Amino acid sequence: MEPWLDVSIFGVTMFVMLVGLLGLVIPIFPGIVVIWLAALGYGIAAGFDTLGIIVFVLLTLLMLFGTIVDNIMMGLGARKGGASWWSIGIGMAAGIAGTLIWPPVGGLIAAPLSVLLVEYIRVGDWPKVWTSVRGLVTGWGLSVAVKFVVGVVMVGLWLVWALFRNPG
Repeated sequence: MEPWLDVSIFGVTMFVMLVGLLGLVIPIFPGIVVIWLAALGYGIAAGFDTLGIIVFVLLTLLMLFGTIVDNIMMGLGARKGGASWWSIGIGMAAGIAGTLIWPPVGGLIAAPLSVLLVEYIRVGDWPKVWTSVRGLVTGWGLSVAVKFVVGVVMVGLWLVWALFRNPG
């Protein structure tokens, strides 16, 4: 491959991965999947050597972990705070809808607000309701931190692949 093309593919992939990393703080934005897709595109364009196959399998496993951990941590945080599974489900649905209607902050407002309303209707006790909402927000914060670490590891693994690949 021509050096200018190799550098261009590297630059575009790095840019898309950085967008994915920054997007991890936006609920519903699939930053981990964007990073994975950038690596897939890189592999298709630059080729999959042995190192590339190994790294891409690791990236795939990390992508699956990163996408699952988000929902689990938010739900567990809310549940630990005393929220019902109904509230958690409605909160997640409202978060998705809020992000689609008013990106990027709609989900940040809609998810906790809907948990607050559903829990107040269910329990009717403001201190208990606030504990549930704090649990949801804490779980979301922890999930962002975990996803960010996973995203950084994914970008780091890709860099190993890109810098040490066999150009064939």
